Amino acid sequence: MDPTRAFVRSVKRVVVKVGTAVVTRSDGRLALGRLGALCEQLKELNNRGYEVILVTSGAVGLGKQRLRYRRLANSRDADFRKQLTDTVHSLLDLRVIPIFNENDAVSTRKAPYEDSSGIFWDNDSLAGLLALELKADLLVLLSDVEGLYSGPPSDPKSNGYTNDNIMRVLQGERIGTVFHKDAHLWTSIKEITAHEMAVAARDSSRRLQNLKSEERKKILLDVAAAIEKNESEIRIENAADVADAEEAGYERSLISRLTLRPEKIASLVKSVRKLADMEEPIGQILKRTELADKLTLEKISCPLGVLLVIFESRPDALVQIAALAIRSGNGLLLKGGKEAKRSNAVLHKVITSAITDTVGGKLIGLVTSREAIPDLLKLDDVIDLVIPRGSNSLVSQIKDSTKIPVLANINVAKQIVRDAKTDYPAACNAMETLLVHQDLSGNGVQLYGGPRASTLLKIAEAKSFHTEYSSLACTIEIVDDVFAAIDHIHHHGSSHTDCIVTEDSEIAETFLRQVDSAAVFHNASTRFCDGARFGLGAEVGISTSRIHARGPVGVEGLLTNRWVLRGNGQVVDGDRNVTYTHKELPVKA
Repeated sequence: MDPTRAFVRSVKRVVVKVGTAVVTRSDGRLALGRLGALCEQLKELNNRGYEVILVTSGAVGLGKQRLRYRRLANSRDADFRKQLTDTVHSLLDLRVIPIFNENDAVSTRKAPYEDSSGIFWDNDSLAGLLALELKADLLVLLSDVEGLYSGPPSDPKSNGYTNDNIMRVLQGERIGTVFHKDAHLWTSIKEITAHEMAVAARDSSRRLQNLKSEERKKILLDVAAAIEKNESEIRIENAADVADAEEAGYERSLISRLTLRPEKIASLVKSVRKLADMEEPIGQILKRTELADKLTLEKISCPLGVLLVIFESRPDALVQIAALAIRSGNGLLLKGGKEAKRSNAVLHKVITSAITDTVGGKLIGLVTSREAIPDLLKLDDVIDLVIPRGSNSLVSQIKDSTKIPVLANINVAKQIVRDAKTDYPAACNAMETLLVHQDLSGNGVQLYGGPRASTLLKIAEAKSFHTEYSSLACTIEIVDDVFAAIDHIHHHGSSHTDCIVTEDSEIAETFLRQVDSAAVFHNASTRFCDGARFGLGAEVGISTSRIHARGPVGVEGLLTNRWVLRGNGQVVDGDRNVTYTHKELPVKA
């Protein structure tokens, strides 16, 4: 919560004002989408126990019409004020949302700022009058003042509107401008933006790269020790996140990913220490070439720069990613899901406190400010790589919304193709029958079928072959042979991990050779596709991209290279005095 908005915790009665431009479109017709979103937010506040009063206009958008009620509402009339107050209180006691409407087109005040008659002249003044008279705790004025667009201003699809502003105001987010009688007493707090975090992370990463290998290793060992030392605090904060998730009705699969059990924390500590013991990845000479006599070119590994990792509901991912960033010498910005905000905050505090002052804790920034993901994806001048860890929809949305290179990490259901022998010898390699062990259903796994499997096995038909279940459910389909299986995978698969279970080595090799996925297995569970199990120490995700890193991405996937040329005063000069040899040299001189 923004410190300047902490007072909203004690708010009970709220007056919300919406003007003509908010509730009508540019052609004067009602903006039904905005009205619907407005009503949903007001109803949600009402359900949470807030007393909500709505002041609206929009009538001016339709022009002057005959007034059906022609009695002047006089706020200076004591009887009128008492009747108004009693009526509103009665409605609020019944959990009804009163709506007040004002029409600028028939306003009686000709000079509102000079006229002191006390009668309102627009919906802003009416809202202010009601807020005072009804003793409201908060007045929210929704405006169409030009601000940040959701895309390029030249794009007709772009707009200056943001979602759920009323709810976000009541949650204490830094939305709009706050006016408070005690504002002059508040301590001025400068919010650190994600852009500033990224710049600071790059500076810190350069200091990290200047350390000796043993010094970088010690930072990781200190991080592991700090996590062990603070396990109790970490679990307390995590338990609070889990309790909130359970109360909010999150699915069991998400709560499971959210929970940091002792064995998971121990595994994280072990993976950090394993990373520390790995061979130094930075500054390794990957290739040496003699271009000409006494002119040597070297290809050397180096960090990418600053990484932005966006992840959902898995606080353990924060530890893995931070450790990999330290080992690879990269700066890091983290944007976690709100469901794990306490866990992420305490883990970030523990990890950054273990980083030596020579480097500084700003090496790893946790974005908790008001920047939404679309705002972060615009920082192409300070962020070098985006790594999304989460659902298919999250990854697709990010890839479509940024100019920054994206290392795609799609956590989707893996497919298993079974080649099962049947009791008919001629069909032993035909895959005409798919055998599913009855224990699969007995263990609570919900089975869905493709068009053929659902009919033959009499199970529910899957809505799509692209469904990501993230729970005890899977899709089954029957194919004619290994080539049909490969074709199905290429059309419907995620390019993540695919496996074939067969005793026929020729079919297995065909599958392994032709399936175009980041990882392809034969007679082994797809669960082996994991950075730790591959001996990478930890992973930042599973990349389905076909460039740079692919498969489980460990330290090497977070490195790039630079070229170092060592000469003896040579110049090109039209290549007149240079004889190129292009001879490969041993990596170690």
